[in-house]
Amino acid sequence: MAECDRPGAVCQDPRFIGGDGTTLYFHGKKDQDFCLVSDSNLHINGHFIGKRNENMKRDFTWVQSIAILFDKHQLFLGALKTSTWDDSIDRLSLSFDGEPVTLPKTEGVKWQSAYVPAVSITRASDINNVIVEGNFKITAKVVPITEEDLRIHNYGITNEDCFAHLDLGFKFYSLSNEVSGVLGQTYKPGYVSRLNIGAKMPIMGGDRDFHTLSLFSPDCAVARFTGNNESSESWEMPALSCGSGIDGRGVVCKR
Repeated sequence: MAECDRPGAVCQDPRFIGGDGTTLYFHGKKDQDFCLVSDSNLHINGHFIGKRNENMKRDFTWVQSIAILFDKHQLFLGALKTSTWDDSIDRLSLSFDGEPVTLPKTEGVKWQSAYVPAVSITRASDINNVIVEGNFKITAKVVPITEEDLRIHNYGITNEDCFAHLDLGFKFYSLSNEVSGVLGQTYKPGYVSRLNIGAKMPIMGGDRDFHTLSLFSPDCAVARFTGNNESSESWEMPALSCGSGIDGRGVVCKR
C-alpha cells in the first residue's frame, strides 16, 4: 500500500511529504491537472477531483489519476468513479501508450512493457493496489472517502460519489538538479521550503506555476521535460518467468 507518512507520499486531500521530509498541502482546483514532477526525462501530472467548499473559498481536492511521461511513452493510473464503495471490486484503471493494461486480480501478478521491458506494474494485493517500477517506483492504492473522513473533515459528500482517489508513494532513482513540480522541487539539492512549516496545515500556492492544460501535457510553467530516450534503454531488465501476452503491449508474469 502507499506509504503516506514517508518522503514522496501524496495522499488524502492531498497531503504531500517532500523529498526533504517536510509536509505540505497543495489543493489545486477540482477537475484540473497539475504538474507533480517535471525533469528532463520524467514528467508526472495529477488530475484533481473535488468538491467546492464555500466556507473556505477553495475546493476540497484529491488526486484521481496520474500520467507518467518518459522517453516517448505515456503511462496512466487512475481511480474509476464510483458511488458506493465495495472492497471486493477493482476500481483501478491502467494504460500504457493509450492501450489498456489488464491485470488478473491476483496478488503478485506482473505486467511488463514489450517496448520498455524494465517498466512493470505489479499487483501488491488482489485489487486496487499496484506497484509501478522503472527508473522510479510508485505505489498506488485506490481508496474512497470514508465515513470517518466525512465526520472529521465535513466534506459534504453525498451518496452519488464517494470520490475514489489515489494514495501514492514515489521513489526516484535519477532526478537531475533541475527537477521541478509540486513534489519534484523538494528533491532539489539545497531546496529550502518557503512555507510556514510550523503551521497546522502548511499550504503551497502557485497554482499557475503547476497548472497544465491536460493530464498528458508537459506544459506547466515550470516544466523541464524534453523526453530524451537515453535513460530507459540502460535500465536493467529483471529476471522473470513470463507467460503469454495480454492487453497493453506487454506480458504478464507471476512471482
